[in-house]
Amino acid sequence: MNQALGAGLAVGLVSLLAIGGPLLGISPAWIALLAALALGALTFDAARFGGRGGHLLAEALPGGEARLRRIAIHEAGHVLVATEEAMPIGQVRVGTLACLRAGLNTNGSTELEPPAHAKLPEAELRRWSRVLQAGMAAEQLVYGESLGGADDRALLGRLWGLSGFDVAMAQREQRRARREVDQLLKQRQAALESEAERLLSQTPRLFSGNPPLP
Repeated sequence: MNQALGAGLAVGLVSLLAIGGPLLGISPAWIALLAALALGALTFDAARFGGRGGHLLAEALPGGEARLRRIAIHEAGHVLVATEEAMPIGQVRVGTLACLRAGLNTNGSTELEPPAHAKLPEAELRRWSRVLQAGMAAEQLVYGESLGGADDRALLGRLWGLSGFDVAMAQREQRRARREVDQLLKQRQAALESEAERLLSQTPRLFSGNPPLP
């Protein structure tokens, strides 16, 4: 839940209580208290968690492991294809808590060594096209659809744009790379899911005895 959505829900709830509360016999004092608590929670979330408190809570609840597993599948896709491409991999993080501890405003991340130059040759762009689309391809393979990957698509678009190739060629090469990644991950689905489980086993969650946020 992002901050704007959380604020909207809080305002909506307070408005409903203000209208319907008296009909239900709820004291105006209680309505005011609830409003203050809701706004206070939003302020705390913004200051402490960058507006990602809803994500932290969702991942900590009983159904949170399924949410985290999907993120782990996405990141495992990046890991497997980057390894295949001999691309150095840094820290891999799954879940909002792990990312917040690293100062990242996201739910998952795989650190890759930045390109040596802004303008890349075709072969290197194809390599990046496979690695950056691997998370989305992994989700599609396991879940039938991809929910993440907006940052990956944006970065890939920038890499192709900075390298000076025309849009038609960039799109054609990205589609080609996606087909190659789909085929690779389908062949190595067992390894993909095994890597996801490994990442999930290392994932911190709120209220699970992890060290506090800095």
